[in-house]
Amino acid sequence: MTALTSPGTRAPVRGTPARLGILRAMLRLHRSALYVWAVAVAVAAALMLWAYGSLAAPAVTAYQRLKACDYSCAYDSTSYVAFKDYSLYAHYAVTFVPLLVALWAGATLTARELETGTAQLAWTQSLSPARWLAAKLAVAAAVITAGTAPLVVLHHLMWDAGRGANSLAWQDILVFQANGPTTVALALFGLAAGALTGLLLRRPLPALAVTFLVTGALWSVLNWFRAWFWPTVTIITPLKEGPWYGGLATGRGVVDASGAQLPVPPCATAWITSTACADTFDRRHITGFYSNIQPASHYWPLQLTATGAVLALTALTVLVAFRVLKRHTTGPGRAGTAAKEAAV
Repeated sequence: MTALTSPGTRAPVRGTPARLGILRAMLRLHRSALYVWAVAVAVAAALMLWAYGSLAAPAVTAYQRLKACDYSCAYDSTSYVAFKDYSLYAHYAVTFVPLLVALWAGATLTARELETGTAQLAWTQSLSPARWLAAKLAVAAAVITAGTAPLVVLHHLMWDAGRGANSLAWQDILVFQANGPTTVALALFGLAAGALTGLLLRRPLPALAVTFLVTGALWSVLNWFRAWFWPTVTIITPLKEGPWYGGLATGRGVVDASGAQLPVPPCATAWITSTACADTFDRRHITGFYSNIQPASHYWPLQLTATGAVLALTALTVLVAFRVLKRHTTGPGRAGTAAKEAAV
């Protein structure tokens, strides 16, 4: 049966050509943002490649020489300082730039088109609201992932090459995130949260502000509780050595002769240098310190657990976004409202 169309119009073409048309329209509409993102990725990648290929090895050599002479001899301070500075820039860039871009993209993808009526116009043509949102999220997610994933790989290579140059440890918040897929997952969550707030508020700037607060809260909670995402390892050290400070700690204290873990007595603020503290330790039969930590070998279990949790929240946010869109477009009186908005 031939589809009926009004004079002078063409029936919508379904299938691959229609999908390509949606893709071309989206890229054309957001080409400025795409150019900015491509430049940001290229600059960050060039920075990390330079640090990895030209600065890491000289910086490691300089730092090892400095340690060997007990920090009292001349060394290649230029390479050492340059690597530390540029690697710090890379930590911040990989951690926050994809996230900020995703927040902005998510908020504007939906809110701006709802505010200007572009979305309503598309809904009156051949594009359903659900397909419109799915195309928006899929294309933006693909672009953000394609740019962020290589940056994460390059960051890990750069950081690994410079570990002997007294760089930040793996458990540092910036390094922990920038070295693994949590960066990509958080960016995707920011995109989904931005799309949802855009649908709810229908104004780009308020949607961006709310999305920033929500994603910032998730980032803080994630980094605050990341040490508890995997079972810890307990390390016990003698009193004369003090507590163990390596890895990512979840708790420290003292142990008595029975092996029970106890809080550190107040007198131990200066550890066991005072006679009063030593007497307290003897009276309580304290034999050493304990440290519950996540060692470096637990990095990937922690990283993958955090990534899975964020992706689960992202999927839930996308589901809520589609439910909100359906409620707005199929509720009572929405058909007439959509037509009026499209006409405006």
